[in-house]
Amino acid sequence: MPDRALTFGRYRLEPRSGLMSGTREIRLTPKALALLSFLADRPGEVITKDELFAAVWPETTVGDAALVTCIQELRSALRDDARQPRFIETAHRRGYRFIGKISTGAAKQTGANAPALPLPDRPSIAVLPFTNMSGEAEQDYFADGISEDLITGLARIRWLFVIARNSSLVYKQRAVDVKLVSRELGVRYVLEGSVRRAGNHVRITAQLVDATSGVHHWSERYDREIGDIFAVQDEITRSVVATIEPRLLAAEGVRAFSRSPDDLGAWELVARAQTYVWRLTREDNEAARNALARAVAAYPDYQRARSLLAFCLVFAAHNGWVDREEGLRTGREQVLRAVALDELDPWGQIALGYSSMMERRTEESIAAFRRAVNLNPSSAAAHCYLSHGLAFAGQDAEAIAHGEEAIRLSPLDPERAMFIGGIAVAHYVSGRYVEAARYSEELVRLRPGFHGAQRLRCASLAQIGRVDEARSLLAELRRAQPELTIDWVRTSVPYQTSELMERFVEGMRKAGLE
Repeated sequence: MPDRALTFGRYRLEPRSGLMSGTREIRLTPKALALLSFLADRPGEVITKDELFAAVWPETTVGDAALVTCIQELRSALRDDARQPRFIETAHRRGYRFIGKISTGAAKQTGANAPALPLPDRPSIAVLPFTNMSGEAEQDYFADGISEDLITGLARIRWLFVIARNSSLVYKQRAVDVKLVSRELGVRYVLEGSVRRAGNHVRITAQLVDATSGVHHWSERYDREIGDIFAVQDEITRSVVATIEPRLLAAEGVRAFSRSPDDLGAWELVARAQTYVWRLTREDNEAARNALARAVAAYPDYQRARSLLAFCLVFAAHNGWVDREEGLRTGREQVLRAVALDELDPWGQIALGYSSMMERRTEESIAAFRRAVNLNPSSAAAHCYLSHGLAFAGQDAEAIAHGEEAIRLSPLDPERAMFIGGIAVAHYVSGRYVEAARYSEELVRLRPGFHGAQRLRCASLAQIGRVDEARSLLAELRRAQPELTIDWVRTSVPYQTSELMERFVEGMRKAGLE
């Protein structure tokens, strides 16, 4: 511990009390506290790993993992971002440096001189009050209603930290710099927009900005006729919320890839894995599982990592990329733990539904998918996987409706291939093979390495008499999946009734599978 109090940002490191924020003690493990003290006592210096090992772990042999774990604990406690650090900077292949401005007093800092609020340890967003461009005071309620509904909708995304409405209202009726908003509210992203009404028409614009860098991630304009004002408001907010979620996930994935794999926290590991999940190939699925296994090992109570790992394990079993029994068993273990940690997270319910579908517990599967939709009606992914659950159970009309809703909600989503997949299966089980062939062709075009899409296309082509194409595709598929047989299909493809299974087997036999 330092022999004097050291103040940096909103924190104070005291000889006896440890790390404080105001009057609140921030609990740290003894090693993390010792590490912080050693770094802060030598601000601006690059301190090598060997020096840190000698100071914090004297006469003890530890590996790099112990040091990295302590650094991650400190960054989490200080709400520090390794990519844009304010306190602890990584000196690549050399060590670490404390870069916070140290003072030995506790001078009061207010107003423009106040330190920036630290970013949370997960993605964070503020929705600014939408600007009323109509010049009519009575339209303020509509602009305010859009902002308030967006905050409510975004708050359903469990992994996203959303600033409360009252905090954002301080920016009403004045021009603001998004970087100032980021500093004052402690958020990475800002959603802002405007509302303009003329007669029976309304135009709403919205844009998503990374406030720390000024990068625009998304913008859209919505033109609508005013009928039921609340129905229009609901439609717009659902569309915006559904579109923003995959955009934020993609942005967070890019940000995670820009950082060293040894310096990623729980969320960054998940965001990085998510970019692999969307690609639907054996190699990408394996990369996602490896990253998520690391996240679960390091953060065993992080529900999101367990949910996504469970999904990837079951998906791998579905496609024949891992041993089916082992994949389903370990996937089930992960998802049950995830749901126990947070039963209100839609991602956990999606993974539970998928696991149950693969084990042909049909009612349990559809119930879990429906819970995911009820928990977040704006989640395109939740509608997508409910579509799959219904399609494999033969409920084609509702399956198509939910698949189309997913596309409406997020038309440019990285998971669009899966949205189409549920619709394709629904057409196949209902005997509409021409439509199934058309949708499966689009699915294969979007994700050529997805074996499930290739199997469905084989069966669909064979059923409409394009047998030579089906057999050519099957030969290519069997080179990638040599274990593919009729028996494998009966065991591993999750049609929920014997009648539906025989319909699919019929198509695969016509394509030449034995």
